[in-house]
Amino acid sequence: MISEAKSIKLIRIYSFICDQYEENLKYHCQRFSNNKNPKFTDQEIMTIYLFAIHEEQRLKLKDIHRYACDYLHTWFPNLGSYAAFCNRINRLSSAFSQLGESLLEKFRPVDCSKNQCLLDSMPIITCSGKRNSKVAKELTDKSYCASKNLWYYGLKLHALSSRRLNVLPFPEQLLITAASENDLNVFKSAWQHKRDTEFYGDKIYIDTEMMTSMNQNCNSVLYTPIKETKGLSTTMKQFDKAFNDLYSKAVSSVRQPIESLFNWLIQKTDIQNASKVRSTEGLLIHVFGKISAAYLYLIF
Repeated sequence: MISEAKSIKLIRIYSFICDQYEENLKYHCQRFSNNKNPKFTDQEIMTIYLFAIHEEQRLKLKDIHRYACDYLHTWFPNLGSYAAFCNRINRLSSAFSQLGESLLEKFRPVDCSKNQCLLDSMPIITCSGKRNSKVAKELTDKSYCASKNLWYYGLKLHALSSRRLNVLPFPEQLLITAASENDLNVFKSAWQHKRDTEFYGDKIYIDTEMMTSMNQNCNSVLYTPIKETKGLSTTMKQFDKAFNDLYSKAVSSVRQPIESLFNWLIQKTDIQNASKVRSTEGLLIHVFGKISAAYLYLIF
């Protein structure tokens, strides 16, 4: 059994999932077999997964299923075996992706800046670069993470987040790519043409031609720390050093909260560690399910 306060949260999560399921999630997990109306429903599976991560910090599927068997069996008597649970939840990656998008859209805080956005990306690691990856090869590849000094196989989670003063930024859009995908290429394809916006990113987003085009065609500006020009004499470097250091520090201080956002996601869901994932569907559930679980607090 669980406490009364947790029971109320479980009921609210289940009600929210049921409402979302009827509104749009059912179109992302449509059934066409004779078993189109199973006793253990998709809504129940999603509720168990989200509640166990959000409320109990059970971050692995085996722990989630064990917790449900021990404490939620009276709520979900048709739970079934661990193998069946995994099989069913792995079919719901599209539904979790849609759910996460709905949460970020419907519960957007009113204090989000309308024209200031922070840019960054985070690795999602399926295995060390020293090994040969065998999981989700169509989605993942090998890359190097400079901040961790690590070669790895996996994905990248790219975030375009709205700035909020003295609070964690709020994601406007989250994208996943293969690990080797350059952050600048993602920005160019997804967000370069966003109008009347100030973007704050690190040095990887520097592209003088693109930045000029954004300013002229979209009235948008991309701020990054200043990158040292190769070949300058020591005298010229010292001439601009004070200004460059102050400017770079100012830009970095504005975009620093998005690093705190990623740290918060890792702390809440361990989203960066996907070493236990064994399939493409499982990897997608690991990403979109945990994003949904992290932002479930918005409905309370």
